[in-house]
Amino acid sequence: MTAISILDLVRVRQGSDIRAALDAARDLAAHAETLGYTRFWVAEHHNMPGIASAATSVVIGHIAAGTRSIRVGAGGIMLPNHSPLVIAEQFGTLATLFPGRIDLGLGRAPGTDQLTLRALRRDPMTAENFPNDVRELQALLGPVREHQRIVAVPGAGTEVPLWILGSSLFGAQLAAQFGLPYAFASHFAPQALISALQVYRDYFQPSEHLGRPHAMIGVNIIAADTDAEARRLATTQQMSVADLFRGARGLSKPPIDDIDSYWTAQEAAQAQGFLARSIVGSPGTVRAGIAALVAETGADELMIVSDIFDHEARRRSYALIAEAAK
Repeated sequence: MTAISILDLVRVRQGSDIRAALDAARDLAAHAETLGYTRFWVAEHHNMPGIASAATSVVIGHIAAGTRSIRVGAGGIMLPNHSPLVIAEQFGTLATLFPGRIDLGLGRAPGTDQLTLRALRRDPMTAENFPNDVRELQALLGPVREHQRIVAVPGAGTEVPLWILGSSLFGAQLAAQFGLPYAFASHFAPQALISALQVYRDYFQPSEHLGRPHAMIGVNIIAADTDAEARRLATTQQMSVADLFRGARGLSKPPIDDIDSYWTAQEAAQAQGFLARSIVGSPGTVRAGIAALVAETGADELMIVSDIFDHEARRRSYALIAEAAK
């Protein structure tokens, strides 16, 4: 059985608020724990009213405190936005509070627009230092070396597992070179999925952290009792994607009966490319979709996004997905 995990966007819904979104994420993680999911990740996004996970390490602590065994982590931290020392301290603290349960996925993109990047006080060119920053972070989380003058406290010696995240071939090459697990963001950038996995596996160099390639792929899956109901629930995500193309950063919207009344033909075509790897339907449809995706990609793990407006419907979706994945 391919391992299954969850990437939660910590969506803020229309008619609700940020606190409700944070508590819903915590409740969903506890639910996922009972269903056998391996890990529960949240991602760093800034200046987005509809996503409540900007302070990613704080959100991880909130979720980990409400669960007992599921791994909780970042999918990911956008490392160019931070100094490696600060991230080592934050995740070293989390690993100290929740030993053996914290993951740290690292991305190279800013996770926001250029104006917000300047507000973060970061130079856009810091992304060019990403490989060196990963190495520095790795060293700060490792054992303290003789004569080491800068020590992450907490952090040193915690050996928090690092993952490289990506939506292009760059991340695949870096993960392979460093001998780290790799997560590809095919839930929003599906076009390069197969080529990125090929590069990662072809050039993987075993390390002290990982002896063989471990590839996780992001996938949008929305499950309901019938195909028709799942397609209706999926309109929430489809509207979010259309809004993204429009430059409108709003709250999560309730599903609608006719998505074609919401978007233009051009937006529909753009969304189809964005969501090309999505699996939407009844348990049977989802089961077949998962089997086909794993057979095509050889994925070691699926990182599932089930972007549904109603919290109970989302809990139900993840329960149906877990059953379908067995």
